[in-house]
Amino acid sequence: PGGFKYFVYFRIYMDYNATTPPEPEVIQAISEALQDAWGNPSSNYIADVTFVPVSKVTARVEVEDIIAAVRPNTCLISVMLANNETGVIMPLQEICQRIKSLNKQRERLRILLHTDAAQALGKIRVDVSDLGVDYLTIVGHKFYAPRIGALYVNGPGTKTPLYPMLFGGGQERNFRPGTENTPMIAGLGKAAELVTSNLSDYESHMQRIKLYLEERLQAVFAGRIRFNSHFLGSDILPNTCNVSILGPRLQGWRVLSNCRRLLASVGAACHSDSGNRPSHILLSCGVPSEVAANAMRLSVGRETTEADVDAVVEDLRETVQLLEEMN
Repeated sequence: PGGFKYFVYFRIYMDYNATTPPEPEVIQAISEALQDAWGNPSSNYIADVTFVPVSKVTARVEVEDIIAAVRPNTCLISVMLANNETGVIMPLQEICQRIKSLNKQRERLRILLHTDAAQALGKIRVDVSDLGVDYLTIVGHKFYAPRIGALYVNGPGTKTPLYPMLFGGGQERNFRPGTENTPMIAGLGKAAELVTSNLSDYESHMQRIKLYLEERLQAVFAGRIRFNSHFLGSDILPNTCNVSILGPRLQGWRVLSNCRRLLASVGAACHSDSGNRPSHILLSCGVPSEVAANAMRLSVGRETTEADVDAVVEDLRETVQLLEEMN
């Protein structure tokens, strides 16, 4: 009436590498645990650390670089399974094989192997037996579970050393004192169960949607786009697209803050204290500073659709046009 038009915009979430919504089955498991399982279920050390840089060609930590960094007093190697900004998958299985061979040759302290699998779980197959790790870190809110973590240990306290950081009660076999959060544990277990049953479908869907996203971005911003998650010889997560739209006023934070529908981030939330500076992860991978400054991490999820992608790409097109007109 009166010639007025009303538009309703629905926000589209593409920051699934930051956190994921719990699945309905997970919420149900948590609710049931809150109702039925509400009862009680049950030092500082100095370390010498060597940091191994990633290759500027593959964006991976290379096996030979890890081996070269091993010293007589090396006791632990920790490598993330998949990077949270580029999505690059590290050659962890080969690293573990090489280190285990090295362990057999040495008459000294065994080198233990740890991986942070936070970004990989729920997106690619993760099997501790195949990887060969001693420790594996699990983070629930990265694969549609609540914000709770877990640590896999291969034979805790027997085959593999594990010591408490806190002391008090005897919960969790004396490894971690404190009353267990039963509902969140139930939610984590349900989320893991869903991944075990449906990973193939999850993975193929995310891969298809991500490829469609990259195709649409390439079509709309032809000649002005750089994918910061494409590296020679490296596999990447099926859902992660790190992309820069090239231009002097198109820094990632500026573009995202002006988008009407897209909800995404320029990088990892755990590095949010870096302000608007280019990601040190991208810089270490050989991405030029002016390209890294424009980076946006778009990570699709289990429910992301092609229609969502179309809306996001159009949102980005309009935002880039607006910023360039302002310039």
